[in-house]
Amino acid sequence: MNKIPPQQAFSRLASLCARREYCQHDMLEKMRQWGLSEDEQAQVMQQLTEGRYVDDERFTRAFVNDKVRYGKWGRRKIEQALWMKRIDEGIVSNVLDEVDDEEYLDVLRPLVKQKLRTTRADNDYELRMKVMKSALSRGFTMDLIRQCLDTPEAPDFP
Repeated sequence: MNKIPPQQAFSRLASLCARREYCQHDMLEKMRQWGLSEDEQAQVMQQLTEGRYVDDERFTRAFVNDKVRYGKWGRRKIEQALWMKRIDEGIVSNVLDEVDDEEYLDVLRPLVKQKLRTTRADNDYELRMKVMKSALSRGFTMDLIRQCLDTPEAPDFP
């Protein structure tokens, strides 16, 4: 793509930010693709943050909310995704600490029940390991997984 002037880049990025949340890393990546220099990127990014078009904490809150409620992700997977977007660890831990374990359990319980019903295994141990592996791959912590599997309302193993 041909290099675009910084003011045009700002206009395009502000328009994008009006439609949904973006983090600084996403904006810098777009500007890099458009061929803006480091100084121009810094200038445009300053305009975007001062105008509150881009706010990493606001982005993180929206991202965490969407991934827990709709994506059915656990804390570890969300942390990894935000790390890849280069969000500050302080922001990530503060926002994730606001999510109560009960919210994760509300997401995890139906997933575990469904997995227990649909997974084939030769014995209880193998079934539990498959369910645990599935939940771990979605980013849930082992203590929450055990809590789901060891509660009285957990379904009986076949």
